[in-house]
Amino acid sequence: MLSIPQRIAQELAVLPARVEAAVRLLDEGSTVPFIARYRKEVTGALDDTQLRTLAERLVYLRELEERRTAILDSIREQGKLTPALEQSVREAATKTTLEDLYLPYKPKRRTRAQIAREAGLEPLAERLLAEPDTNPDEAAAGFLNAEAGFADARAVLDGARQILMERFAEDATLIGTLRQRTLEQAALRSSVVPDLAPDKQAEAARFSDYFQYEEPLQRVPSHRALALLRGRALGVLSLALEPEPARAEGAPSAFEAAVAERFGIVNRARAADKWLADTVRLTWRAKILLHLELDLMSQLRASAEEEAIRVFGMNLRDLLLAAPAGQRATMGLDPGLRTGVKVAVVDATGKLLDTATIYPHAPRNDWERSIATLAGLALRHGVALVSIGNGTASRETDQLAGDLMRKHPDLRLSKVTVSEAGASVYSASEFAAREFPDLDVSLRGAVSIARRLQDPLAELVKIDPKSIGVGQYQHDVNQTKLARALDATVEDCVNAVGVELNTASAPLLARVSGLNTSLAQRIVDHRDKHGPFPDRQALLEVPRLGEKAFEQAAGFLRIRDGRNPLDASAVHPEAYPVVERLLARTGKRVDQLLGDGAFLRKVNVNDLADDRFGAPTVRDILAELSRHPVTTRVSLTGTLIALRHPTLRERSNLLDRDHSFFCSALVRHLYSKVNHDLTPGLDVKHTAPEDLFRSPVPHATWTLERTAAHGHLRALAGRLRQRVRARLSRPAE
Repeated sequence: MLSIPQRIAQELAVLPARVEAAVRLLDEGSTVPFIARYRKEVTGALDDTQLRTLAERLVYLRELEERRTAILDSIREQGKLTPALEQSVREAATKTTLEDLYLPYKPKRRTRAQIAREAGLEPLAERLLAEPDTNPDEAAAGFLNAEAGFADARAVLDGARQILMERFAEDATLIGTLRQRTLEQAALRSSVVPDLAPDKQAEAARFSDYFQYEEPLQRVPSHRALALLRGRALGVLSLALEPEPARAEGAPSAFEAAVAERFGIVNRARAADKWLADTVRLTWRAKILLHLELDLMSQLRASAEEEAIRVFGMNLRDLLLAAPAGQRATMGLDPGLRTGVKVAVVDATGKLLDTATIYPHAPRNDWERSIATLAGLALRHGVALVSIGNGTASRETDQLAGDLMRKHPDLRLSKVTVSEAGASVYSASEFAAREFPDLDVSLRGAVSIARRLQDPLAELVKIDPKSIGVGQYQHDVNQTKLARALDATVEDCVNAVGVELNTASAPLLARVSGLNTSLAQRIVDHRDKHGPFPDRQALLEVPRLGEKAFEQAAGFLRIRDGRNPLDASAVHPEAYPVVERLLARTGKRVDQLLGDGAFLRKVNVNDLADDRFGAPTVRDILAELSRHPVTTRVSLTGTLIALRHPTLRERSNLLDRDHSFFCSALVRHLYSKVNHDLTPGLDVKHTAPEDLFRSPVPHATWTLERTAAHGHLRALAGRLRQRVRARLSRPAE
């Protein structure tokens, strides 16, 4: 018999040693994202999908083994455990097969068959089955027992029949065969429940497509299965399983024939043949069919729920990993009709700047004043983006934003419609109340709508995944399984992207590998009290954050502009020695390596690998150094400054505007480097794009995202400084 790791290894088509190593890491408390990224040598580079499957199968198979042990102990205590039965139980590969084997020995309430056995009728049942020539009525006369309730031959024969029916219905091999045959050829049929109450009729109309419906069981898609099951739960649909095609009146059933064949029952017109045939027919109709219908409908629900949860997870993943608009001042519009459109303006970092409520739609129809209010907010705060929720009145509000952009082209706004699913849940949440204690609940939703355009992942992790509402029949599926699957999806997304340690909220930090809600809040509290973390090692100063949590979390946390440039990358602190060896061999500094893909591609991986960090980890480190500091989701947000002199034009292909050049993230301090104050009275280090917009220096501004290597931006900065210095040293024309 295969061990659990060996079985999983067969299913995943990987070496058993790799599975054993992954199981050991999981048992030690390592998370799937950590194992997938930082323990590739141990697992043979199993990815997160394989590891999730491995973890799920590990739980299932361990539960199976626990149940197997309990069943063997139960049968052994009854004194009925034969070597053959024990082997069958030990070889059972699924919980269903295991329960089929246990069915005859499972403690149950006192059945009619058990009462008949206690009255001594089992020998009669055995004789009629083994010797069909026996006359049932004559044989029954010798087993009368009035005290036990078997006073006449009819009662005695019914008791003998109950004994055989229970034996037939509990035969594991037979049940397994009939289950598979039913699954392959059965049809699911639904009909409307007759004589519905008036209050049910309106509800039933939603299920009119299923009032006369039939489809092969194996072809019923998950969404349809869940709809049918919901209709049955609401009492408007009746469901039935038709195990075989309709047959002529009196025609034999293939399923009854299978039962008869299993126990050697053949109708040769002998004395007991008709009695045995009736026993087979009753066994199939009253016991086996009912059991299989319950079993297969349960399987249908389970498979439909599994597919629904999978689709929910995929949709959630797509939503979480949607490309962020980046750090730009954004106006969020939460559409509404009678209650008005709620407006919130946040700065590039997501900080709330201003709020308002406008009434452009019926019944007030205050269209022009609403546009004026929005234009004022956009101008005052340097808004670049308008985020519109997709709820009620979304289309009308989108038209409002379009009119705003047409009437005020100088604002250079862009509008985007975003999903507002879960915004109301966030508005009423405890976290939102702590974040905006003095803000009206209705306006908090507009803040969420603005932020989820800037960074969907950072905002949506504040909401219970089930409340985001991107799944089908999500309230009908197993809530425990749904929550576990969605939590795993969020965890994978957060850790795939990485989290900025010094700006992330507690809900976002709580999704990082190795952290939980309590530790995340302690990190935020420590950051608020002591200031930003200078490096990853400073995490160990957080109360109750131990070495194990640090090991699991550190690689997924980023620190921009910290003491160690590697802290801004996905390189784990435990692997820093690999980078140090590379620096020692090349004579370069870390900042010289970052983004230098041409050089890093020439590095021999085997020269840096050792017993602890093998070739897979070294390749990941080199790849991370090559693309640092740009990740798959985050691009550098910069500002284009267009001055009035054509000699300042730089890289005109970046944006087709005359007299413009690209400053990227350097725009905030570029002028300060040449001792020119672009924004008088403001701290240059904290200057935002809206401050540049109000600068007295003749210019125009546009925000632009660009993905570029760190080294390229540094070189570009040098050229720009020279041009700006030369421009400012010349007399004005």
